[in-house]
Amino acid sequence: MNDPNPTAANPGAATLDAPADPAPRRLTVDPITRLEGHGRIEIFLDEQGEVERAYLQIPELRGFEVFCRGRPAEEMPQITSRICGVCPTAHHLAATKALDDLYHVTPPPAARKIRELVYQAFMLEDHALHVYILGGPDFIVGPHAPPAERNVVGVVQKVGLEVGKRVIGMRRRLREVIAYFGGKAIHPVFGLPGGVSKALNPADLARFQTLAQDALDFAQFTLQVFKDVVWANPAYREFITADTYTHRTYYLGMVDAANRVSFYDGQLRIVDPEGKEYARFDPREYRQYVAERVEPWSYVKFCYLKLMGWQGFTEGRGSSVYAVAPLARLNVADGLATPRAQAAYEEFFAALGGKPVHHTLANHWARVVEMLYAAERMVELVHDPDLIQPHVRTLPHETPSVGIGAVEAPRGTLFHHYETDAAGLVRQANLIVATQNNAARIAMSVEKAAKDLIHRGEVNEGLLNMVEMAFRAYDPCFGCATHSLPGHVPLVVNLYDSARRRVRQLIQS
Repeated sequence: MNDPNPTAANPGAATLDAPADPAPRRLTVDPITRLEGHGRIEIFLDEQGEVERAYLQIPELRGFEVFCRGRPAEEMPQITSRICGVCPTAHHLAATKALDDLYHVTPPPAARKIRELVYQAFMLEDHALHVYILGGPDFIVGPHAPPAERNVVGVVQKVGLEVGKRVIGMRRRLREVIAYFGGKAIHPVFGLPGGVSKALNPADLARFQTLAQDALDFAQFTLQVFKDVVWANPAYREFITADTYTHRTYYLGMVDAANRVSFYDGQLRIVDPEGKEYARFDPREYRQYVAERVEPWSYVKFCYLKLMGWQGFTEGRGSSVYAVAPLARLNVADGLATPRAQAAYEEFFAALGGKPVHHTLANHWARVVEMLYAAERMVELVHDPDLIQPHVRTLPHETPSVGIGAVEAPRGTLFHHYETDAAGLVRQANLIVATQNNAARIAMSVEKAAKDLIHRGEVNEGLLNMVEMAFRAYDPCFGCATHSLPGHVPLVVNLYDSARRRVRQLIQS
């Protein structure tokens, strides 16, 4: 993709250049909404009002990879969880698993199962956030509803106050699981190399068992809401399966030994656009399969399949673009390890024509299937006798060097990679988050939606929201994904003539 016109947009508005402007007209959506982080969409129209190019630009920068250098590795689970207030548990546990690897230590069974219990609660709670608050309004309220109604208030008005209370109440109770072990729900502090900081008091077990069963009831209820409100609507079915929101790409996700979906631990599997296995590898080998590159119009790094080389923003077998997130996880897996989720998995693929499913908006349905799996797995864990064992940490004794950890964040595969000196001070950190893995496909999705939906320069709020839906289905976290190479933020000013040709570039390094 080429550099877009850098002229500043009006924040918070969608604007279209005056028709008398001799240069190609530009449509700006700034800020984009219902996501984690900040961004804008720049759409350029030709003289006939057709979309020439569209860009999803992420202008924010966090830079965690740089200022983690020199810090003790043991601080990484606390430091990196501050990247995002929505997905801190994913960063906390990916960092903790990287420390296990760094110090060559294996947590005892109780610690591993406590970590997984916390993580399943987090996955369910975070998916509920997207289903009902971030992505849900586009379907529950409708993509063309007035902007003032496309939010959680509009959802509650549609589904009823009692349902709204149930959603909020369940998310609060699930966050209490995280706070019980981690001290707080937003930035937990329970992960340690070789284990966790707190065991489960047997006296509290019955409370967690009740919560897990309630969570399962809530997940089943959510699946039924999706079927009744979304899939039962013929217009929405056509919408979800439309070519506008379809890309034939590769997919990556974590699986267990039987190729079933796994959130907390396992190997990584890649399938091609026909669903055939392309690769299967240990997270420690990620550098052999995943590469990163930058584009001048965004602070998000773009990942691609390293062995294939960068082939551009294209799809199909010849492309090196891949996707992560709920749809990708179901595509790479042969099933799920719990019975209700397995039945929902089979129904998902039967309804959408078999594997793999390439419809981006099907992420919403896949997310609900994963909610059911997370809840069922919580029920299994709270009835596991290992969970209440008092031994929750194996102390590390090895000299640190390199540690790599991975989990499946709600938004997809998350890698944490640390290299330290013998004293455990971080010399280099590399974080590849889900939204970086998805970045190339998201960029393609936004441009394809814009080209399919906008014609003759005719636009309205509903159409612009439908363009936003192309990225919203991935549930992106742009705050997590913004990194810069080589680790600083140069100021670049591009000057263009009336034909949008760059005539000069000023760079302050």
